[in-house]
Amino acid sequence: MRVLLHVWRQAGPGATGRLVDYEAADISPDMSFLEMLDVVNDRLTVKGEEPIAFDHDCREGICGSCGMMINGAAHGPMKLTTACQLHMRSFKDGDEIWIEPWRAKAFPVIKDLVVDRGAFDRIIQAGGFVSAPTGSAQDGNAIPIPKQNADQAMDAAACIGCGACVAACPNASASLFTAAKITHLGQLPQGQPERMKRALAMVHQMDLETFGGCTLFGECQEACPKGISIDTIAQMHRDYMLATAIRREESAIGGTG
Repeated sequence: MRVLLHVWRQAGPGATGRLVDYEAADISPDMSFLEMLDVVNDRLTVKGEEPIAFDHDCREGICGSCGMMINGAAHGPMKLTTACQLHMRSFKDGDEIWIEPWRAKAFPVIKDLVVDRGAFDRIIQAGGFVSAPTGSAQDGNAIPIPKQNADQAMDAAACIGCGACVAACPNASASLFTAAKITHLGQLPQGQPERMKRALAMVHQMDLETFGGCTLFGECQEACPKGISIDTIAQMHRDYMLATAIRREESAIGGTG
């Protein structure tokens, strides 16, 4: 098959970017989207041209590195599919395909399709972990967890941090990502000691990273390759509001003492 690519090329963070056309010929429908880009890059290299820069790692839909907009949709036209798991059979011979990086102030372009998603790392560093001692693996496995809680925790833990939720959101909000991390740990007994502190710290860091505010538009849920529900955002809001109320009460008690 043969497709015409319109690819965003940008030499660096401060450079002016533009769409550049590339013809991808003799492409197998069984290739993944990234394998197709590999073929295009091999041909560019042979011609002495600069290959297209894009993020990738596991190529198994697990690492979340391969984020890009394909025809205006995060990760492309297939639901619950990352760009590396998208196959060229999802397109027709002769199609035109527009490929762009994530568009968000908090995700500055590094080069071509590669963006800096360090904001996600800083949100995790703010509280997306359990530091309270919970014993060895055997002790942890002995803690009974209701099935509903375990299911909700595992559903939220499926987040791979790809950034599709931010790229798809009209507000460029990171609420689904942050909520998934808060909900994952908040549903488990091991995450309870730091639950309120976690919600305050991670939401605060999210706000510092210049992401937009959430208006529950729902596009994040539709774009998420792991199908994470916006119900996690409601859980995040509950935890944050409760943590805020507790902090105010503690401050009031401390002030009167």
